[in-house]
Amino acid sequence: MPSGDQVLVVTGAGRGIGAAVARLAGARGYAVAVNYVRDERAAVEVVRRIEAADGRARAIRGDVSNEADVVALFAEAARVLGPVTALVNNAGVSSRPGRLDGLAAGDLSRVLGTNVAGTILCAREAVRRMSPRHGGRGGVIVNISSAAARLGGPGEWVHYAASKGAVDTFTIGLAREVAAEGIRVNAVRPGLILTDIHTTAGDPDRPARLAPTIPMGRGGTADEVAEAVLWLLSPAASYTTGAILDVTGGR
Repeated sequence: MPSGDQVLVVTGAGRGIGAAVARLAGARGYAVAVNYVRDERAAVEVVRRIEAADGRARAIRGDVSNEADVVALFAEAARVLGPVTALVNNAGVSSRPGRLDGLAAGDLSRVLGTNVAGTILCAREAVRRMSPRHGGRGGVIVNISSAAARLGGPGEWVHYAASKGAVDTFTIGLAREVAAEGIRVNAVRPGLILTDIHTTAGDPDRPARLAPTIPMGRGGTADEVAEAVLWLLSPAASYTTGAILDVTGGR
């Protein structure tokens, strides 16, 4: 269990994996900044559930693809909750599934802006607060990648898969860059997870269609991913950095 002064920023925490991570972290003693970009009601509900269990949390709006929003997010989290000691880079988007030759440039920009630039900008702000070079005392970053990074996403989201491949590479590089400064950086690579991302992307039947391709025979849950994230955040993973943990049911 973390001590009471552990402050965690979770991006894209209003729903799905981000919400599950925020709720579990709150239950385990973290003060949680619940970041969202549009759905304030969902983020406030996550905060309400954390507070109902005697935790501390605050919903903070911010688009991670916008540098000014990222800076403001971390400043507000520190102001209302205390110095940021942990980050889960969960915010991510996809687009309607399809082949590369049908990809719109706007969708590509949005996916790269959120999944790659957003992850890097948030990690930058975290390092600026955690590193002893800036007066910090270390910390932990967990990036949410995807099994698509190694499967490639053919016929669906090769651009999304490429963005998550960038997250994997960034995780390894940053982990080595800041390891001596007391900052651990790891990633969780979920597989087919039963969240509303499939409906949002226009393919609500995808989990049922792909379940037979998974060795365990089913999709995973956001709570199962959250457990992996919380382990990497915890002192139990104190000698783990630069790791990419698959939570894929064997796929």
